[in-house]
Amino acid sequence: MTDTDTDTGTTAAAVATDLQDERLRRRTGVKGALAGGLDRIRGGDLGLVPVILGLVVIAIVFQSLNQNFLSSANLGNLLMESVPVGMISLGLVCVLLTGQIDLSVGSVSGLSSAITAVLFVNQGMSPWLAVAAAVAGGAIIGLVYSQVFIRFGVPSFVITLAGLLAFMGVQLKVLGKDGSINLPFDSGLVRFAQLDFVPGWLSYVFVVAIAAGLFGTGWLGARERRLAKLSATSTAVLAARSVAVLVGFGAVVWYLDRGRGIGWMFVLFVVLALLLNYALTRTGWGKSVYAVGGNVEAARRAGINVNAIYTSVFVLGTSLAAAGGVLAAARLAAANQSSGGGDVNLNAIAAVVIGGTSLFGGRGSAFSALLGILVIQSISSGLTLLNLDSAYRFTVTGVVLLLAVMLDSVARKSRASHGRA
Repeated sequence: MTDTDTDTGTTAAAVATDLQDERLRRRTGVKGALAGGLDRIRGGDLGLVPVILGLVVIAIVFQSLNQNFLSSANLGNLLMESVPVGMISLGLVCVLLTGQIDLSVGSVSGLSSAITAVLFVNQGMSPWLAVAAAVAGGAIIGLVYSQVFIRFGVPSFVITLAGLLAFMGVQLKVLGKDGSINLPFDSGLVRFAQLDFVPGWLSYVFVVAIAAGLFGTGWLGARERRLAKLSATSTAVLAARSVAVLVGFGAVVWYLDRGRGIGWMFVLFVVLALLLNYALTRTGWGKSVYAVGGNVEAARRAGINVNAIYTSVFVLGTSLAAAGGVLAAARLAAANQSSGGGDVNLNAIAAVVIGGTSLFGGRGSAFSALLGILVIQSISSGLTLLNLDSAYRFTVTGVVLLLAVMLDSVARKSRASHGRA
């Protein structure tokens, strides 16, 4: 036997061993998938389970205290109210995944609302051009952040804290001495944020499309794994998952349609969350984001352009913050000195962490923003129905945030000990 034959045989044996290990780790079939999920939870990979359970508990508690909490009208309004800050949180997910932070998203959103109002109302610009200009301004801010971070090594905490203060001042200057600009109620921008709801039949079309898309992407991913001689999720599991989504989302649509239905603004938020999730999980850019957040030096040695990743997440974060500010102004039909202030900044960060994105980087998903902001908005809505003031909302949100961070820390220790075992 030649050396080449020996090397080939060794390689084949190694591949066979790797495939065997892969099959042992990854189970197929419905029961196998459930067992695998339990294994991941025991290993510290909790995923979205805690926040989903939290939403269930919140719903049960507030519904028992006020029968209007789970009414279709209140839930429809809750979804719409969650979008502006949720949009900001969506951008923060990307920043936190790399292990960085942006403390200025509230100020950036307030500035973008002021820019939109001034260009649209005072300057007579088309509302959609005004929105584009505001979002472009947000992108430029993110680009500046990234260059200061990359070229001078200033911590993102300090850079964005300076931005928080600076852009609050710029916002006041843009608004001028009046301090408030009202947006026309009959404008398309305000109607989109307040009055435009998806027709019932189209809502069901969206549900079917989501379920079919989930099955299709899962099937293609499983096919690629099988072609690579790796184990893959079975078709039965993919079908069961899609049917569950179809039935679950269909029931939600049916219930919400008893009121005003689902707002187009919330649909936009969900679509952006799905697109970001695809980018994070299915593209090289997304894998690079997780790699940088997991270990920046290892990512650099693996050939990843770390500076480009930092630039992209800062730009994306501030752009989405600007978009959230625009939607907040449209929802209120006004931009004023308090836009982006108050608890906007803290709620945006809290939503991401409560939704399951780690403050330490490298772990989380786009759905963290969606579920996290629903938790915060549910708490706010429930306490409002109980006629309790903001003091209780701040306290409860703070406790939930602390519990989320504690859970994240415990999960990290569990994963570390599981890995050593």
